[in-house]
Amino acid sequence: MFSVNMAWTVQGVGLASIVALETHDVRFPTSQTLDGSDAMNPDPDYSAAYVRVLTDAGDGLEGHGFVFTIGRGNDVQVAALDALQGHIVGRDVEKTLADLGGLWRDLVHDSQLRWLGPEKGIMHMAIGAVVTALWDLRAKREGRPLWQVLASLSPEEIVDLVDFRYLTDALTREEALEILRRAQAGRAEREALLLREGYPAYTTTPGWLGYDDEKLARLCREAVADGFGQIKLKVGANLDDDRRRLAIARKVCGPDVRIAVDANQRWDVADAIRWMDALRSFDIAWIEEPTSPDDVLGHAAIAKAVAPIPVATGEHVANRVLFKQFLQADALSVLQLDATRVAGINENIAILLLAAKFGVPVCPHAGGVGLCEAVQHLAMFDYVAVSGTISGRVIEFVDHLHEHFVTPVDVHDGRYFPPKSPGAGTEMLRTSIVEYAHDT
Repeated sequence: MFSVNMAWTVQGVGLASIVALETHDVRFPTSQTLDGSDAMNPDPDYSAAYVRVLTDAGDGLEGHGFVFTIGRGNDVQVAALDALQGHIVGRDVEKTLADLGGLWRDLVHDSQLRWLGPEKGIMHMAIGAVVTALWDLRAKREGRPLWQVLASLSPEEIVDLVDFRYLTDALTREEALEILRRAQAGRAEREALLLREGYPAYTTTPGWLGYDDEKLARLCREAVADGFGQIKLKVGANLDDDRRRLAIARKVCGPDVRIAVDANQRWDVADAIRWMDALRSFDIAWIEEPTSPDDVLGHAAIAKAVAPIPVATGEHVANRVLFKQFLQADALSVLQLDATRVAGINENIAILLLAAKFGVPVCPHAGGVGLCEAVQHLAMFDYVAVSGTISGRVIEFVDHLHEHFVTPVDVHDGRYFPPKSPGAGTEMLRTSIVEYAHDT
């Protein structure tokens, strides 16, 4: 039976209204094969706190969004989604979709909800899922993929989506407009090139910490054969193991394939510096999440000490304000925004603009379930309409669970090829929602 939470419904009268939010607790047992395992998360079950936005418009279109989690606690995230139903149900569809910047502010600035963060954590991520679902609905109604919908907006329309509160010491509305206006020249050419040649990818598929050496070597060989110019390995549990695994990966991949490493927040600052000194000889492409994602000054100290190895972080950075501080402090060289950690599409646009202002490449995080499908739209929008470049940029690819989505990613020859189907790529197959529904 198709189990849902649908506490709020209304019958539309006259103009089309949002009539329901349906929420689902969906969990995949990836811990059984150790897919996703790393030094801090040894047994993740990739999960989605999933939401569907339903209307009475009569066109059969729905909006779909989710928050990625790794198992326990997914029910708490679903409860946060349910708490938003009274803020969404009953809204006029046309007015809401025409002003998603206003909708974002209504939800994020609600003082009683905001108190739970403020502007971070479970409630903030729930808002992001609903905002993404509404963008998914808007893109479907326009008959285009989300990246094209966003890239077709004027600079003025894009900045209207962004909340510049707390950002103006680093990025003003006028500066954002200038960035976007500079990128207008060549938009059409970049879009055509993207459609023809795709967007560079790297793969984390070989690198999960729970894999044995034989599997690591086999997956490295497959990654090279599949055209990936960069792979990533998880590190941080045992230095001798890390050196052995990196030696295997470097031998299999050869000198021309970049190898990044990811500590998943395992180290204190001094540990990170010592550990990376020990791994320096393997020609590391970047060190990712070397310490707490809230420790801006710690990241800055690590970045200075391990240079020229770049520091990458962002998948657990809670909001645009922290990203601003990381950039101001030279605490990261690679910005890894996440599709579901912050409050949806709008806040990620703010983060893309900050990255463009500081000249830092964006290489999105895309492990998990559905993150590859979702974040590719942001990276492609960035290329076409914000940064205007792919230089130094790659999107993470993990070859897990794509078969559960209506529009799975198209990754081949080491590149993401742009989705052409309408929507944000966040719609999961109904059969998968049913099969992997978590019984509470």
